[in-house]
Amino acid sequence: MSAIIDSTLQYIKALFKEEFPNTFTYHNIDHTLMVWENTKEIIENSEIDAKEAELVSIASLLHDIGYYKVRDGHEEESVKLAYTFLTNEGLSQETIESVCDLIRATKHDRTPENELEAIIKDADTAHVGTKDFTKYSELLRMELELTGTKTYTKAEWRENSLGWLTEEHEFYTAYAKKEWSQRKRKNIAKLMKAKLKKRSKKQKEIIKAKYKAKFKNESSERGIQTLFRVALRNHIKLSDIADTKANILLSVNAIIISLVLSNLISKLDNPSNQYMIVPTIIFVLFCIASIILSIHATRPNVTQGEFTKEDVRNKKVNLLFFGNFHKMELKDFEWAIGEMLEERDFIYTCLTKDLYFLGKVLNEKYRILRITYTIFTIGIIVSVIAFAISFRMQAT
Repeated sequence: MSAIIDSTLQYIKALFKEEFPNTFTYHNIDHTLMVWENTKEIIENSEIDAKEAELVSIASLLHDIGYYKVRDGHEEESVKLAYTFLTNEGLSQETIESVCDLIRATKHDRTPENELEAIIKDADTAHVGTKDFTKYSELLRMELELTGTKTYTKAEWRENSLGWLTEEHEFYTAYAKKEWSQRKRKNIAKLMKAKLKKRSKKQKEIIKAKYKAKFKNESSERGIQTLFRVALRNHIKLSDIADTKANILLSVNAIIISLVLSNLISKLDNPSNQYMIVPTIIFVLFCIASIILSIHATRPNVTQGEFTKEDVRNKKVNLLFFGNFHKMELKDFEWAIGEMLEERDFIYTCLTKDLYFLGKVLNEKYRILRITYTIFTIGIIVSVIAFAISFRMQAT
């Protein structure tokens, strides 16, 4: 490595460390060193002399040093900084001008005019012919977003990259065309595949949304299913509530009778407690009546459990309630279900009957529960009054 190359390396490392912010995820020291390595690779496979190799190597190290000052037209800023640095290093005016011309050659809209310009041009964009193209491309997109330059969606960036690769970019040196063009074509194909996949997915979503909306607007099937589902669920919840209420009454009255039997009945043998016999009997009778009615409210009622094929054909049987088929043979039940599934109206008929008879059962449960709670309330009141009268009469 020549002394000027070594000095240039030290200069750019210090410059990138001090002046370039972390938001520069692409135009940083890593990118510059990568371009330098690409330049050396092309030089090794070209026929330029040592002096020319040194010129293009220096230019590759200095080509992006003005980027931290300005993005558009940063090549001219790089030329200014490079001119000052190389002058301080004591290089001749001719050498400095040659390096500055090579830096200008990296402008994206400039076509190389000689082999050295072609070398640095290809070295600067060699990443498009590597497997890491997607990574470097994403770093550039991220840099534009972080620096507030412009924000691209992934689809927009993919479209932008495809346009640049297919319409603007090309390799100029024989080595770059041989070694990197094939991979560049693969990267283009990869972008095209991603674009088509995204477009296909988007079209599928549009079609799906269209038919979903059409189905929702033009068909009442979903509404009918929701109606039955909600109604049946609500009825089942109401049935659970009724059973819970009956169980509460059963438990309360059982506890009351247990307390009466253990604490009160045993004291009635004493002649001095004879006045409590009538109120106690009234209290116990009302509790027993509440227990009997609570049991009646929760008592299961199973129907005959059989049906005929004629009933199925005439849609007179509800196949969704176990009480209508629990005595049937499996093959007969499977046949009946098959008949039901062949007709949507039969299914809705069964659901309607299931909902109707479940409502009838609920009505009976709540009617009995209402009577039970009424009897329990009256029993409490009457018993309290009876005890009060008995105590009063005993006192007199």
